[in-house]
Amino acid sequence: MKNKFILLILALAILFVSCTGNPTERQEKIAEIKTESKGTKEDINPDDLSTIYFAGGCFWGLEAYMEKLYGVYDAVSGYANGKTADPTYKEVSTGETGHAETVKVSYDPNKISLDKLIRYLLMVIDPTSVDKQGNDIGSQYRTGIYYLDENDRQVIEDRLKKEQDKYDKKIVVEVEKLDNFYEAEDYHQDYLDKNPGGYCHIDLSKADHVLIDEDDYKKPSDDQIKNTLTDEEYKVTQESATEPAFNNKFWDNYKKGIYVDIVTGEPLFSSTDKFDSGCGWPSFSKPISEDVLKYNTDTSFNMTRTEVKSRSGESHLGHVFKDGPKDKGGLRYCINSASLRFIPYEDMDKEGYGYLKHLVE
Repeated sequence: MKNKFILLILALAILFVSCTGNPTERQEKIAEIKTESKGTKEDINPDDLSTIYFAGGCFWGLEAYMEKLYGVYDAVSGYANGKTADPTYKEVSTGETGHAETVKVSYDPNKISLDKLIRYLLMVIDPTSVDKQGNDIGSQYRTGIYYLDENDRQVIEDRLKKEQDKYDKKIVVEVEKLDNFYEAEDYHQDYLDKNPGGYCHIDLSKADHVLIDEDDYKKPSDDQIKNTLTDEEYKVTQESATEPAFNNKFWDNYKKGIYVDIVTGEPLFSSTDKFDSGCGWPSFSKPISEDVLKYNTDTSFNMTRTEVKSRSGESHLGHVFKDGPKDKGGLRYCINSASLRFIPYEDMDKEGYGYLKHLVE
């Protein structure tokens, strides 16, 4: 009797430290598309969504992670590309059915691209590991990207080729057209919502990491820039001039929103990081992402300063100094208003910056 009790305790322990557990009967399939993304509820036509299938180890964490991404409207756990029909979790767990634990991701391509989704996936898996992610081992825990649209294959392969440069080992993510997908039992769906603190091999906080694609913010021709900007805006952004202190658009603006490059629209700074430095120009403790800025040594006016320029537009923005608030990192980005366009929080969705709203909420 004592031995049986010990075995029971061990079985329960395994359930909570891995993705292994006894399945229940399959429930009815989820029929409605979730319409919540980054806290924004809206009506959407399911026909406007695209679908991709990601395998990345235990589907509990991957499903929760995908549902946190802006532009993702549903994530469903299931079993993909196996040899048997309607498999149960118990059958898949043997590794003999050939299925991979997979998450079906329904997303709005106007809000998040397939390439960006793949980049988010690769942030939380080891793409060089064969049949192992986190604590889980077996062919059912292999990594894979399964597509429906043949055009998606090139996007997937191009991204994996770029990512290969980051690894010494070969990337072994399986890339195949989806052959079959069966939704997992109901108790697997939204598992981490139902079981806070449950096993998860994925760092869910990485869903909050900001990915800004340079290709989305192309620099116009010089003629276009001249025709669009005022004389002051052109001189500041293209000729590295400086506008007057305390006599510019945004030095005392503290409305909620983001500041973008006036030339390209690339997001640069958030109102959350703006502070009053007393210098007469907009001051920020940090950029939205380090990726969107470039730095040069500026020796003009017999001084040595660090010039700040935008990445895609190469617009002169201002300078960065080491006299900022200590509790915010100690930096002060002193930026010309003439280099910026302000996007109020309430306009961020319609202006195409909804994916950054969580930074200023």
